Amino acid sequence: MRKCPYCDFNSHAGQPDEQRYVDALIRDLDFELQSRAQWPRVQAVFFGGGTPSLFSGEAIARIVAALRQRLDIADDTEITLEANPGTADAAHFAGYRRGGVNRLSIGVQSFDDAQLQQLGRIHTASAAQHAYALAREAGFDNINLDLMHGLPGQGFAQAMDDLERAIDLRPEHISWYQLTIEEGTAFAQHPPELPDNDAQADIEDAGLARLTRAGYRRYEVSAFAQTGRRAAHNLNYWRFGDYLGLGAGAHGKLSFSQGVRRRARLRSPQKYMAGAGSAAALARESWPDAQELISEFALNTLRIDGAFSRARFERTTGLDFAVLRPAIDEACALGLMRTKENQITRTPLGRRHLNRLLECFAEISAFQ
Repeated sequence: MRKCPYCDFNSHAGQPDEQRYVDALIRDLDFELQSRAQWPRVQAVFFGGGTPSLFSGEAIARIVAALRQRLDIADDTEITLEANPGTADAAHFAGYRRGGVNRLSIGVQSFDDAQLQQLGRIHTASAAQHAYALAREAGFDNINLDLMHGLPGQGFAQAMDDLERAIDLRPEHISWYQLTIEEGTAFAQHPPELPDNDAQADIEDAGLARLTRAGYRRYEVSAFAQTGRRAAHNLNYWRFGDYLGLGAGAHGKLSFSQGVRRRARLRSPQKYMAGAGSAAALARESWPDAQELISEFALNTLRIDGAFSRARFERTTGLDFAVLRPAIDEACALGLMRTKENQITRTPLGRRHLNRLLECFAEISAFQ
């Protein structure tokens, strides 16, 4: 296994001992569950970051079983696992399905072998198509394909061909997003030549139209789903909901009466396993202040279609809705938002100029 030059996930070459790592995850879960006496019903479970598909079906099944023993999880709760086409095999996919996983997210990134090589991916286009076929054979009827655009040297025709090949497979969900250069990655140190803004805008406009014609509705900046197939995990995150983050480098957010608590785990798998089950596995714990919470709420919530309410803002941040009024008034004056019957939503202009909309929430006069 190797790390892709664009990847800023907490991934490492090699793999920790499977049993020890699962033991550590379960200890970490028990430690987190001490945070409160009662827990709400779980809306989604997500195995992601790095390459969780390197683990066996038995290991994933053991984690799912531990979650079900300790938390209220309905039989039909969405349980997603990210899969790398380069590590896909029928035995693993069938094992994940038997173990309770009911949704796969396959990291295709491109169907162009030359682009895959530039991105440092270890799979080929044919391997990605084979992985998709194996997932269907294993019984998965809810699959997401991850696909990038704006790749090094990629032209309009290449980008649209990539998207067309994804649509031809008819997955229930497509995550189609622009390659961004993240700090600390190999691409940041040696930046590739990417399509300019005008070319990228042409790709995005044509791609959105094509996905719409194919029956995929855009419900977030880079997420497109068939009817009834929006990702529950993603929606909870973008709605600024709570989530437990377990595992090396994982981040979690929980709301309490006294505010919002964030915890981040140690990034080193070995150090994480040694400390799991206690605060020794934590890299940091923080309680964001009001301005941080407002900015984080906006950064997530304004990415998705649909309105948010006063009640959701107050429930997820612990703040009084009145603190948002200056930002909402400014955004409405600019034509970026609208309000109706206590429901606040972006306008089409606000979607297109999302960065400008977010600036309205970055510094609110009530906290200056």
